[in-house]
Amino acid sequence: MDKIAYEPYRDPEEFIVEWTDRIWVRRGIGLIRENYASDAIVHGAYGTSKGVEPVVRSTLMKIAAFPGRVGQAEDVVWEARGDDAFLSSHRVFSSGTHTGWSAYGPPTHRSFSSRTIANCLYRRGEMEEEWVVRDEYAVVRQLGLDPFAVARTLAFSGWDGVRAPLADVLAEGDSGARPGHHRAECEHVLALVDAVWNRRMLHEVTEFVARDVTCHISRERTLTRPDGYQLGLLDLLAPLPDARFEVRDVVAHDSPAHGGVRVGVVWWLEGTYSGTPAYGAVTDSPVTLLGSSQFLFREGRIVREWRVYDELSILAQIARARGDEPSAPSVAGEEHPLGEPGELPAGRG
Repeated sequence: MDKIAYEPYRDPEEFIVEWTDRIWVRRGIGLIRENYASDAIVHGAYGTSKGVEPVVRSTLMKIAAFPGRVGQAEDVVWEARGDDAFLSSHRVFSSGTHTGWSAYGPPTHRSFSSRTIANCLYRRGEMEEEWVVRDEYAVVRQLGLDPFAVARTLAFSGWDGVRAPLADVLAEGDSGARPGHHRAECEHVLALVDAVWNRRMLHEVTEFVARDVTCHISRERTLTRPDGYQLGLLDLLAPLPDARFEVRDVVAHDSPAHGGVRVGVVWWLEGTYSGTPAYGAVTDSPVTLLGSSQFLFREGRIVREWRVYDELSILAQIARARGDEPSAPSVAGEEHPLGEPGELPAGRG
């Protein structure tokens, strides 16, 4: 890969971390117009946006709502996409305090922390397409708001286009043709998704993960050992018992600074809310969930997974299927008029 893909920085990791810091920490919001292509496509938990201006607007609103927020880069898994481009899987740990107006209403003055994974396709220094997921459900709960009430206020645009079948995601995913390095680890992850996630062979999890595996999932939950890994998957699947996962992109990188080989994947879940009533009365309605995972390997097995998805997106789809009317979330008896349905930020950070 030529340096033109990430100039003037040392490598794609430094490129991603420095640009994110310039926009989100130093508040160079207008720099998004330099960092994102004018026709950039951003896929988020609530739909697809096109163009750079929606990213500028939503980033401004997010910073205004959480002006003291810090987004700490935990890892950037990256690999080349041809000579002039790269795909990055950027894991961010965010923390801050809700001191400004947001899509949820007036400030609650409560603190929060959550994770985000943003997968970005950059070509010659411009972001062309992004798949970004935040654990927004965790934020809402920590702010003391009712997730069910918040979900009823959210604008849900849906995703554009049909996801065409992939012949071999290890050869070419949604971001384009990929190199063949770390193929053993990539195949290991796809086999886990097929056997344990999709075919429900949960007893086979020990073939893929280490005894001391740690798995971070939604709502800031951390699960340990193969038994915990199984329980986290059951928690996601029980309300959507027919759900299927499809991996649409893979990125892998080896870095001693980050513990060795890491594999990042973008996945979609398609299912029906026909199981346990974890999100209120069962509707038998379809649910689509965008998610992203990063896996850390040691001696051929997975020792850690960070799995980011937003259950607020599930609630929003179910509320829409029910035809629920928006109602204002409240904190400790306070009234929080929201007005029009809220828009959650699209860009990374």
